[in-house]
Amino acid sequence: EQLKDIRSGERVRVAGLVLVRQRPGTAAGVIFATLEDETWISNIVIWPKIFEQYRPQILGGRLIAVEGPVQSESGVIHVIAQKITDFSPLLAKLSHAALSPVLTPADEVKRPVEADTRKHPRNVRHKLAYEPAAKVMPKGRNFH
Repeated sequence: EQLKDIRSGERVRVAGLVLVRQRPGTAAGVIFATLEDETWISNIVIWPKIFEQYRPQILGGRLIAVEGPVQSESGVIHVIAQKITDFSPLLAKLSHAALSPVLTPADEVKRPVEADTRKHPRNVRHKLAYEPAAKVMPKGRNFH
């Protein structure tokens, strides 16, 4: 929400959930992303050189921080990405509290289910530290 008060060219850091990543065919490899925090959205421009440098964070991050200058023209505000940090593992801390039931003395405690060791070794997504967050986060709408 504060981006509207920042002068064009001033360096900022914004963070939020990744809503959309777009890579239009007419944009010469530029990626446009939209982040949302608790107050509003941030439009992010990612040039091809930055994309190659931060590819895993851009394509895999659900909660990211972006640093770079603000570009404001005709009421449209963008942050030009120069540094990207993936904070997605922190989502597990948020979702754990939301997914854990509150137990009372009358509640029956269930034993945890043993992990299935027969899963295919390429299926590493289930071993990520923020797996619980995947249950509460919607799938991203990304380019392919």
